Order: sequence, then structure tokens, then C-alpha cells
Amino acid sequence: MSKVTIIGAGPGGAAAALKLDRLGIPCVLLDKAVFPRDKVCGDALSGKVIYGLNRIDKQIALDLFAETDIRVGCWGIKFVFPNTKELNIPVPGVEKLDLETAKPEAFVSKRIEFDNFLIKEVRKSSLIDFRENVDVQSFERIDNQWIVKNRTGETIIETDLILDASGALSRFSKQIAGIEKDDKHFAGGIRAYYKNVKGFTDYNFIEIYFEKELTPGYLWIFPLPNGSANVGLGMRTDHISKGKVNLKKALDDILKNNPRFSARFEDAELDGKVLGFPLPLGSKKRKISGDGYLLIGDAASLIDPLTGEGIGNAIVSGKIAGEIVQQAIENQAFDAKFLKQYDKAVYKELWRELKISHQLQRMMQYPWIVNILSSIALRSKEFTSVMTAMFTDVDLRKKLRDPRFYFRLLFNK
Repeated sequence: MSKVTIIGAGPGGAAAALKLDRLGIPCVLLDKAVFPRDKVCGDALSGKVIYGLNRIDKQIALDLFAETDIRVGCWGIKFVFPNTKELNIPVPGVEKLDLETAKPEAFVSKRIEFDNFLIKEVRKSSLIDFRENVDVQSFERIDNQWIVKNRTGETIIETDLILDASGALSRFSKQIAGIEKDDKHFAGGIRAYYKNVKGFTDYNFIEIYFEKELTPGYLWIFPLPNGSANVGLGMRTDHISKGKVNLKKALDDILKNNPRFSARFEDAELDGKVLGFPLPLGSKKRKISGDGYLLIGDAASLIDPLTGEGIGNAIVSGKIAGEIVQQAIENQAFDAKFLKQYDKAVYKELWRELKISHQLQRMMQYPWIVNILSSIALRSKEFTSVMTAMFTDVDLRKKLRDPRFYFRLLFNK
């Protein structure tokens, strides 16, 4: 019997467990895998990851800074638009930094490494009962208790509260929470690891390309340790279906035949297979709590509609879930009405960003609009500042609450 059970030990589930640990609340953390395990993803960790970890425990982020062999620090972002115009946005003041000692505000780290880093933090806790190789299959609610069962129908655990962080293909969010796939708010992505990719800058910019044939999606190249790179592309599911797009073929064609990429990849070597992954986008609000449960991260469809980044939002929602659980236990209230405050807290924290990302994503389906935006971006200090904020999470929320920001953005004031 457990008060709190977390399903899924990725960044969202681990963050929730670590937050509960810091609050002195025991929990059970279940995952079907044995760590370390791979997770198909773009591997980019925005400043929001550090922001979220710092709100749980600053020491966790400090430990991550020390793990130099599992991540590459990134000091800027490059956008390339359909008209081939480039916008390079370095972190402010980067040219004055000693990159050997300075703490970057964003990273790229393979998920097999980053997720295992968080699990190492989990394993340090005596309050977190972490159970690997547990394949959760079904859920039954009897007398305000959840009965969690495995594939053979055996009871794994009985619990008052479930925190579902089991990802984009969550059984719980579909079977119990009733969240259905909506192709206009869902994307497909593919990821490939390459060795010997040329052309990275000393500042390890992450690179995003809005190629005409991929809109409203994009292609990315993210640097990794030891000269490797995470390369991939993503596109909204309804556009994949409408255009009958084969993402793997599209990526291969672009890397081989587009002169912007062919020289950089002429000596590159594919490391492993090209793998696909689903992206439930946070471009519309959903009900992410109910009687005895909270949904976290991808299970709650909190992926950024523009960038495809979900790790930061998973960690932030996991941290908020831990705080709501503390209040629920103090009040002995696990009903939907009480837990609805989780929805309010999550969307208060994330909705403005998700909304503006969705608006930009919708514009990105028209290359001519993207080209106009590129002209605005190249001359607009305000656009540069908001892109920097999205990358480093410095003060984006404050900007989005200020109506003057949108005037300055459009008219370069």
C-alpha cells in the first residue's frame, strides 16, 4: 500500500519523485525499463531544465554541470529560414566567457545519459522506492484506491494517488484520463545519431532549419560529446498524412542532396538506426487531473508546439505535481475537485509560452510568412531577445505578460 505511486521514471517522473523526497514524502516510482535505457528524442535541454531542477534542489543542477562527459554546453541557437537567410543568436556576453569554466544555460545530452543521471539522484533517496522492469498494464479504482496490475493481472501495488509520467504513449492518459490523439495537436519526429559531422562553431550552437518541404516542421542538428550529433526532423501529424511524407526518406534526401548539408555530412557516419517518436503537443489545454491522479509531461501533452522540446516542461510539471501532492496529503483530499488546482498551476506556468509557440507554429506552415518573419527577425532586437529567452528561460514569462512586447516585436521598437 502506498500513498503516492509514480508511473514512468523519465525526467517528469524522476522530477516528481525528487520533489516529493525534498518535501519528506515517500513514494513508489515504477518503470518498465532497466536503467540506463535509451529514449528516442532530440536530446536538447533548454534553460528550462536547469530552471526546473533548481526549483527542486539547486544541488541537482550543480551535479549536472559537473558531468561534463555526458553533455555539451550550448551557447546559442541558429535559425535558417526557407529563403536561406540565417539568424544566429548567441547567449548574451558569450564572447567574454571562458567556455572551459563557465556554466552553460542549455545543453545537449543523450537521453540514455541524462535520464540515468536523474535516476542516480533518485537512487540516493531512502524515501523513493524505485522499482525497475515493472510493466504496468491496467488500472482499477475501488473505494478511492487504485489497483495497479501487470500483464498477467497480478496486483503490483495499491495506492491513493497516481502520478502518470509514462510518456507520449501513456496507457493511463488514454484509458483513464480520456486524452485522445488529435493530429492537429500531435507531431511525429525521427532521430539519427551521426559521427564526424562538420561545421559546428566553438559555441556549439543548436541549429534549426525551416526547410520549405518540411513546413510546418523543421530539421535540427544538435552537437553532442565526442564530435557526434543528434540529427532529425519533425512535422505535425496531419501534415504528414496530408502530404504522405516519409520522414526517413525526407531526412536522407536533404542530407545527401541539399548543398547546405551535403558538404557537412560527406564524411559523416550513421551511428545506429534512424528511429521515430511521437510528440503530443501542448497546443491546446487538456484536463490533466482527476479523481486520484495527475498527468505529468508528455502524458499530459505538454510538448512545446514550435520547438518540440518536452523535457523542461516535464520537469516543471513534475515539480508542481510534487507540491500539489503535499497539499493533497495534508488535506487528505484526492478527489478531482481538489486536484484540479494542479491544472491551474501547470497552465499558469506554461500556457503563455505554449500559446505563442502554437501561434508561431501555425504561421510556419506557410513558407512565405516564414520568410517575412525572417526579415522581421533579422532587424528586430525584441525578436532576438525572446528567442534567447526561449533558449535560456531568462525572463520569457515577464515578456509575454507585457502587451508592449508584441508591438516592439512587429515594429522593431
